[in-house]
Amino acid sequence: MGKQHRIEVMVGTFMVLGFLALFFLAMRVSNLSLDTDADGYRLSARFANVGSLKVRSPVTMAGVRIGRVEEVRFDKATYEAVVIVRIDAGIDTIPEDTFANVFTSGLLGEQYLGLEPGGSQDYLRDGDEIANTQSALVLEQMIGQFLFKKAGESG
Repeated sequence: MGKQHRIEVMVGTFMVLGFLALFFLAMRVSNLSLDTDADGYRLSARFANVGSLKVRSPVTMAGVRIGRVEEVRFDKATYEAVVIVRIDAGIDTIPEDTFANVFTSGLLGEQYLGLEPGGSQDYLRDGDEIANTQSALVLEQMIGQFLFKKAGESG
């Protein structure tokens, strides 16, 4: 019975480790990781359409994650989406004329905010707003425009 009990304990331990590994993998894939560092500074940007951009979506520059989306809300006065992002503390030289785009990555269509630096010598600081933005491309709108254009050509 001693050998049988030892095998059962080893199998149970293996199963627990496997479930833990799957849990952390699921957290990483869904951008729900457990890191909660609040260091850095906040910037805002206004968009006509953010698509399905969500809280905790990555903010990237040159393909490298430099922050995360902290809040997405609707401004009732301007009818725009306001996106608040937290930029990592070490990234403190983002030019004032930086351009913010909502991009789609991967097969599942996860959206993220991509920053393209401008050439200004002045840098964005905590609480500043990114003035240059481009909204998300919505596939349904693009297909509708294409079909409308084709229908107009044939008529």
